Amino acid sequence: MSGIFGVVSKVNCARDVFYGTDYHSHLGTEFGGMAILPRRENTPKIETHGISRKPFRPQFEDFVAKTRGRAGIGAISDYERQPVIYDSHIGNYALVHVGKVANLRQLVTEAHKKGTGFSQTTGCLVNPTEVVAYLLNQGHNLVEGIEHAQQSIISSSSMMILKRENGRGVVYVARDLHGRTPLVIGKSKGAMAATLESCAFSNLGFETVQELKPGEIGRLTAGRYEQLKPGDDKNMQICAFLWIYFGYPASSYEGVNVEEMRYRCGAAHARLDMEAGLKIDSVAGIPDSGTGHALGYSNFMKIPHERPFVKYTPTWPRSFMPQSQRDRDLVAKMKLIPIRELIEGRRLLFCEDSIVRGTQLKDTIQRLYDCGAREVHMRPACPPLTFGCKFLNFSRSKSQDVLAGRKAIRKIEGDDYDIAPYLDESSEQFAKMVEVIRQRLGLTSLRYQKLDDLVSAIGLPREKLCLGCWRP
Repeated sequence: MSGIFGVVSKVNCARDVFYGTDYHSHLGTEFGGMAILPRRENTPKIETHGISRKPFRPQFEDFVAKTRGRAGIGAISDYERQPVIYDSHIGNYALVHVGKVANLRQLVTEAHKKGTGFSQTTGCLVNPTEVVAYLLNQGHNLVEGIEHAQQSIISSSSMMILKRENGRGVVYVARDLHGRTPLVIGKSKGAMAATLESCAFSNLGFETVQELKPGEIGRLTAGRYEQLKPGDDKNMQICAFLWIYFGYPASSYEGVNVEEMRYRCGAAHARLDMEAGLKIDSVAGIPDSGTGHALGYSNFMKIPHERPFVKYTPTWPRSFMPQSQRDRDLVAKMKLIPIRELIEGRRLLFCEDSIVRGTQLKDTIQRLYDCGAREVHMRPACPPLTFGCKFLNFSRSKSQDVLAGRKAIRKIEGDDYDIAPYLDESSEQFAKMVEVIRQRLGLTSLRYQKLDDLVSAIGLPREKLCLGCWRP
């Protein structure tokens, strides 16, 4: 995934952009970037760095110290370098983008036929954000260009654009047509800001004013937010994984706080285990995203919440982000340190945000048994993943066949199977799939979250959520 942040202010805003962008570091570990528009200049100053080996803040401290401007944008990305900067018939501008351009190859081929070329970038053949800029430039103005880009892109596309208009810096903001990612507007004294993660506002003195609706386009100046194209939430399909995993606990989307949702999610598991008479000694979350779910479980069951694993946070990132499986497995192992005194001889229940491939989790579970765990139960916060993400690059796997659910089905059926019976949580086939996963991971028990309970925990109408990881 990626995160984006922008500010327009009556005074120098470089530090607000710097810190606001940094508050999205949990959404990507490959690239970070900032663009600041200096006063009386038309071309933004831009800097990007790879952040897989060194965090965002240390790499941009010098840029922020020497760069001044009253408008700026920033991005954290797990795939492409951003921002990109363009000089076109609609002016000089810098662009940041979050989403997935599923038809990237098709758009590049069409551009080649028109005589347009693209630079090759680290991490991908062609930078998707550069392709978004190419589509923008086909409009007579930015609003028309944004509309053309969003209508041309298959999957999702939210963006911010920094440029000078009428002698002042402005930031255009546009939310994806289906609202798969949020964009939130904030206001402080003498400044306006936009962010994907609302938690970025709190410590910077911004107060949330509104959330953009799907398809809405607007413009930030230092004094106000101006809507340029209204949005409509009738086609809302916001990503459910924002609450389950991606989102930071202090953030809210569509009025629903991440941490509160995770408490409700954990409580839904606890209610069923209480009815079943499950006996455990303590509950824990696989940190960090599983912690909120575990707290909800613990509060409902009135069973101690403990930390038999602690996460070494100073240097290790979220384990889904490194691009190779080898690196992901290394991060998953090294960041979690077991506490034998809280494991040995105990019946432990863990809440996890999801089981994607299961390779990391299998090793984690074995480490618990190696430390003397008596029982290990697992409660993922969502149903079994059976479809790859089409919209936000949640899983970078080239094939959905590597998903734990799909691997289990193939073990039962072979390569030729009908997926439909395995999506029915009350079916015999579903139970068989879960049992195969349980045996593979070596768990005492495994029960996935029911989809209806997940939707209820979020609290939005089912038709407003993207549930594509579980339903076609």
